[in-house]
Amino acid sequence: MTETLFTFPHINPVAIQLGPLAIRWYALAYIIGILLAWRILVLQVKRTTAPFTTQQLDQLLNLSLFGIIIGGRLGYVCFYNPAYFFSNPFEIIKIWEGGMSFHGGFLGVICAVLFVSRRQKISVSAISDRVASVAPIGLFFGRMANFINAELYGRTTELPIGIIFPNAGPLPRHPSQLYEAGLEGILLGIIMFISARRGAYAKPFYLTGIFACGYGVSRWLVEYAREPDAHIGYLIDFGHLSLTMGQLLSLPMILIGVYLIRKANRK
Repeated sequence: MTETLFTFPHINPVAIQLGPLAIRWYALAYIIGILLAWRILVLQVKRTTAPFTTQQLDQLLNLSLFGIIIGGRLGYVCFYNPAYFFSNPFEIIKIWEGGMSFHGGFLGVICAVLFVSRRQKISVSAISDRVASVAPIGLFFGRMANFINAELYGRTTELPIGIIFPNAGPLPRHPSQLYEAGLEGILLGIIMFISARRGAYAKPFYLTGIFACGYGVSRWLVEYAREPDAHIGYLIDFGHLSLTMGQLLSLPMILIGVYLIRKANRK
C-alpha cells in the first residue's frame, strides 16, 4: 500500500456560521483576494503611478466582481456541463452549490476592462496591465480555497506527497490545488512583480501577455496531475498524450499571451 507523508486536515468548508447564514472559506477567498488586489491598485493610484483615479478604480472593481461571478458561472455552464444545465436551467443560478470556471471569469473581467476603458476614455492596455499585475493574488487564494474544500484534486500517485482526499477513494492523489496555488499564484505573482518593477508598464499589454501566457502554461502543466471532470474525462487520450478541457481552454491564452509579449517588445 502506498504511504503518504500528509493526511488531509479535514477543514470545515464553512468559516463562519451565523444562524442559517453560512459563510464559506471559498467565498472569503474570493473576497480577500479581490480586496487585496484592489488595495494594491489604490496605493498605486495614490502614488500617481496608475493612469486612473480612485473613483474609476472603484467602478472597475464593481464591474469586475460581476464579471467574475457571472462569467465564471456561465463559463462553467457552457464549457463543462452544457447538456445538464440547458436541461435544468434553474440550476444555473445555484452558484452556492459550486461550479465556477476561471476562463469564464477571465472573459468577464475582460468585458469589465473594455467597458471602463471606453466609458472613462482610458487606454485599454493601461487598465489591463494593472489588473493583470495583481490577478495572481486572487488565483492564489482561490486555489487554496479549492484545497480546503477538497475539490479539484489530482490524479492518483505513488509519490509521498500524495494526499488521501475525502470522497476521492482510498488512494493518495496529487494535491493539484497546491500546485496551481504555487504556479499561478506565487510564481506568476513574483514574475509579474519583477516585470513591473523593471518598467513593464511602459510596454502596452506586456504584463497582460505575461499573465495570459503564464497562467495558460501553468494550467496546462498542472492538468497532467489534476483529475479531469468525471462527466467530461479526456478530450483526447492516447496514453501520455492527453488533452483535457482545461488545457483546451488554456491554449488560446498561451497563444494570445505570446503574441502580446512579442508585440509589446517590438514597440
